[in-house]
Amino acid sequence: MHPDLDLKQLVAGAGDAIIVCDARGAIALWNRSSERIFGFTEAEALGQSLDLIVPQRQRERHWEGYHKTMATAVTKYGADVLRVPALHKDGRTLSIAFTVSMLFSNDQKVTGIVAIVRDETARFAELRDLRKRLVELESRNAEVAR
Repeated sequence: MHPDLDLKQLVAGAGDAIIVCDARGAIALWNRSSERIFGFTEAEALGQSLDLIVPQRQRERHWEGYHKTMATAVTKYGADVLRVPALHKDGRTLSIAFTVSMLFSNDQKVTGIVAIVRDETARFAELRDLRKRLVELESRNAEVAR
């Protein structure tokens, strides 16, 4: 490792949320961008379940996937971006995109997972509005063509 590389500074200064969870799904690391995106302080998040930010209607599916990933040590979201809803502390729904990496002990047992998360709420709303406008324009064009 480069002698000037300080991983704590890298994690603290990252523009994306960096969240580490243990094999049970308890939050073990919560950087400043996690606080900015989700509204929970590090003290509020550490040791808590990911249910803190997973919407109620998504929890069963989330935990099925999480436990399967912990059991198999395989995830397709290392390279593929997963886009899902999430919860902010104030109760509003966010649209997030993230990738994950598996964490292993020296004897190659899964110890947890790290997620790199980006808030795409504004981008998602803009895309939804553009799609709505496109449908309206196509509808008008169809009427004019008749």
